[in-house]
Amino acid sequence: MRHTYVVKNNGELPDPGSAVPAQATAEGRTRHEVARLLLEDGPMTAVVVADRLGISPTAVRRHLDALLADGEAETRDAPRRGPRGRGRPAKLFLLTEAGRARFGHAYDDLAASAIRFLAEHAGEDAVRAFAERRVAALVEPHEAAVTEPGDPARRAEALAAALTREGYAASARQVGSGEQLCQHHCPVAHVAAEFPQLCEAETEAFARLLGTHVQRLATIARGDSVCTTHVPAEPPQGQRARTPDGGSA
Repeated sequence: MRHTYVVKNNGELPDPGSAVPAQATAEGRTRHEVARLLLEDGPMTAVVVADRLGISPTAVRRHLDALLADGEAETRDAPRRGPRGRGRPAKLFLLTEAGRARFGHAYDDLAASAIRFLAEHAGEDAVRAFAERRVAALVEPHEAAVTEPGDPARRAEALAAALTREGYAASARQVGSGEQLCQHHCPVAHVAAEFPQLCEAETEAFARLLGTHVQRLATIARGDSVCTTHVPAEPPQGQRARTPDGGSA
């Protein structure tokens, strides 16, 4: 996913819209866009960030250092390709949970307390029903757009677009054995860490919408940098694709 930005003469990014408070300075807006790029497409090197945003590597380093100092970003060594050479490996930058929080972890404590109360007084079945109701409300407005394409790959792309509109910064890309659906942000990650029923209900809804069995490979709630769902190119042998109403295609 490549983003294009119009850069002002002073090398700072323009106001990206309502995602940044009106009183934010140009410096703050640029830092927000650096963080957003790490959220949506990270981990990545400082050089790649500078290239994608069209600003100088020096400016990018300043913003990345500030994110590191604030605990909103962290680094890891980039994997080496080819023969091992001299020098240190390149550093990849990625957001921490604190960094993701700037994009929406509001009311996490309240939500977790409410679901905890539900579990204590109504049981695990009630939590499961709540999770299913929540994900239904999330995906049902987009069901027609997602289920219109006939094959799982195109449906995965449509689902990624729908999830992005709901704040999940999602993308879909082809891999050797199918499609890989990635959610680079999860607004309920902190709550889902305690109540995995939220992730389970989401995975089941994805399978129903895509018309095939899917496999959740990673989740932000478990500490991964992205939620990753594998969508096979073809349904497993002996399994026919399911239609949205639960029938066979």
